[in-house]
Amino acid sequence: MAKYILKRLLMMLPVLLGVAFVVFTLMYITPGDPAKVILGESATPEAIAAFRQEMGLDNPFLVRFFDYVKGIIFHFDFGTSYQTKKPVLGEILSRFPDTVTLAALSALVAVVVGVTLGVISAVKQYSLFDNLASIIGLLGVAMPNFWMGMMLVLIFAVYLRWLPASGTYGPKYWILPSLTLGFISAASIMRTTRSQMLEVIRQDYIDTARAKGQDEMVIILRHALRNAMIPIITVIGIQFGQMLGGSVLVETVFSIPGVGRYMIDAIKARDYPVVQGTVLFLSACFSFVNLGVDILYTFIDPKMKTMYAKKKS
Repeated sequence: MAKYILKRLLMMLPVLLGVAFVVFTLMYITPGDPAKVILGESATPEAIAAFRQEMGLDNPFLVRFFDYVKGIIFHFDFGTSYQTKKPVLGEILSRFPDTVTLAALSALVAVVVGVTLGVISAVKQYSLFDNLASIIGLLGVAMPNFWMGMMLVLIFAVYLRWLPASGTYGPKYWILPSLTLGFISAASIMRTTRSQMLEVIRQDYIDTARAKGQDEMVIILRHALRNAMIPIITVIGIQFGQMLGGSVLVETVFSIPGVGRYMIDAIKARDYPVVQGTVLFLSACFSFVNLGVDILYTFIDPKMKTMYAKKKS
């Protein structure tokens, strides 16, 4: 297992390097001068030239990219913000708890709703509940999260006045953002759970368990759901990783001071180091989430643990 984890960590390096190169290239070819955006239209040509020289914007592309990668590898330095003149990594880490909180609460909503609806839909296939759940799943997949967020704010914050519209000042402030982000992911989890459960409950060992007189709830939860969990866990891991990055628009809608909103503000201001740093940081988090999902497989499926043991021997 340790050898496998080390191998996966080493495989992350070229992936993150590729992400850094793509983002750096996109920032380089994007129209607009960061110096003019940050200093303002009234800035003199001398001030703009001094700013570009201070931030290294006059250097060639490859030189800038090499210096950027070298700073990350040797000093763990993601650059300095053009606006605040503060280290990007420190700014990201100060905002990351809000992003993780939103992603974790949304994942909880997605797993509870998605797995529950998926299991019931599979057990009651072609029933009215199954049809309604399928419609909800289609709506969740097709609905943009920012639009759903605005609708929830309009209904529960503006009209009904049950919940606050924005901010992070207490537990109730997280309800609408979590429902917004969680419902979208719950749709994908529900569809995967339903299809896997339909495949599993038709297996012979399920019929054997019923023939032995075991309780139907025990059969569904202990035998069927556990054997269907590998694809479901994969989807949950992917959805959680997407929540970390997909919270960008949701954080903006609900004014949550997380990494996503930090990146949106940086894009508007042409703050290249912040955009590059946040994308690279979220990509690394997504890679670690996938690694965690692979490790979790061994606790769910004994065959995976046996496979790692054979590789070790």
